[in-house]
Amino acid sequence: MLSIRRLEQATPAEQAELNELLLTTVNGGASIGFLAPLAPEVAQEYWRGVLAALGPGLVLWVAEQDGHIVGSVQLAPSLRQNGLHRADLQKLIVHPRARGQGVSSRLLHAVEQFARSAGRTLLVLDSEAGSKAESVYQHHQWQRVGEIPGYARDTGGVLRSTVVYYKTLTP
Repeated sequence: MLSIRRLEQATPAEQAELNELLLTTVNGGASIGFLAPLAPEVAQEYWRGVLAALGPGLVLWVAEQDGHIVGSVQLAPSLRQNGLHRADLQKLIVHPRARGQGVSSRLLHAVEQFARSAGRTLLVLDSEAGSKAESVYQHHQWQRVGEIPGYARDTGGVLRSTVVYYKTLTP
């Protein structure tokens, strides 16, 4: 059974599962800000930073299946006075063994529910152009704004274009 929950702090076991999630997805080709092969120490440091930043400026959800973390997503609400209506969706990650089972849909739904309840009416994100993630966002009615060539390196180090998406939420 799949469950989604907001994670406000992590036990050592949860942090180990988050590390494994990041290592497996990046080393499997997911372009989420890291180059492959991703070293375990880099994954650990990344999650330590995320967990330390949780609060008003960063919210984290995990998807669990059979008691194990199989996905995660982050939302970074703008804290600027002129941007209190918006937030950035970051690092939607789904373990390869859990893909095609609705994990990303459930994580996106949790983020959107939270954003609405917090008065956020605009969500934005960027993703690698041509990635499988694009079809997920399009399926969930995210609107493609445009493409920036040569924006970031993929896991193999090749420069790729990124695409920018937004979604307007009704209160």
